Amino acid sequence: MMPSHWSAADFGDIGAAMSDKTKALILFSGGQDSATCLAWALDSYDYVETVGFNYEQRHAVEMQCRKVVLENVTKAFPIWAAKLGQDHIVDLSALGAISETSLTRDVEITMDDVGLPSTFVPGRNLIFLNFAAAVAYRRGITTLIGGMCEADFSGYPDCRIETLDAQMRAISLGMDKPYSLATPLMHLSKGDAWALAEKLGGEKLVNIIIEDSHTCYMGTRGKLHDWGYGCGTCPACDLRAKGWAEYCA
Repeated sequence: MMPSHWSAADFGDIGAAMSDKTKALILFSGGQDSATCLAWALDSYDYVETVGFNYEQRHAVEMQCRKVVLENVTKAFPIWAAKLGQDHIVDLSALGAISETSLTRDVEITMDDVGLPSTFVPGRNLIFLNFAAAVAYRRGITTLIGGMCEADFSGYPDCRIETLDAQMRAISLGMDKPYSLATPLMHLSKGDAWALAEKLGGEKLVNIIIEDSHTCYMGTRGKLHDWGYGCGTCPACDLRAKGWAEYCA
């Protein structure tokens, strides 16, 4: 395992050092979960790149917030800043165009007959992983990181371990390389996620997540709650608020 705080001075041959470093590409939306995963990745790997997806999401403000989170994380944690590489943006507007959901249209959030919220964008995580793997391929990276979670989520079937394992197997076969996906929040509640953020970066990181990240499905940035900005009523805000209460208890 490489030293957690790598620097070029640790190696005589920079070319060899670059090839030997542990590297990862994180699916980074700019929300609470991906911001926590970003900190986890920077604490766990020697070199980390980020990728964001513009799919005409209703809460497109997250695309601006992700830049602020990246900037403030690098300012607050110089050791992590040294590990952070290129940020990539992928235009997936076609996904928004074909998705009749509350996450891609200005319509009310409802539940269907089986309890699946109308914020579910069919195939979103599967598409994200495919495009992330394609970016990673040309960057010489085979480890992806995502904020998917089974323990405390909205019931999305593309967050399940079985779904993700099957997708990563297909990607590995299709790329002819052994790709892997790390999901550090998979078995954590939202309260546990807040605790993990504190463990990784203390109060500084928790404050960055509260003030700079964006999770609200409605794209609302008007009111700053104890747990962050949001409408306070959508499923994403509800989960975040309940997690904060659990964390503070």
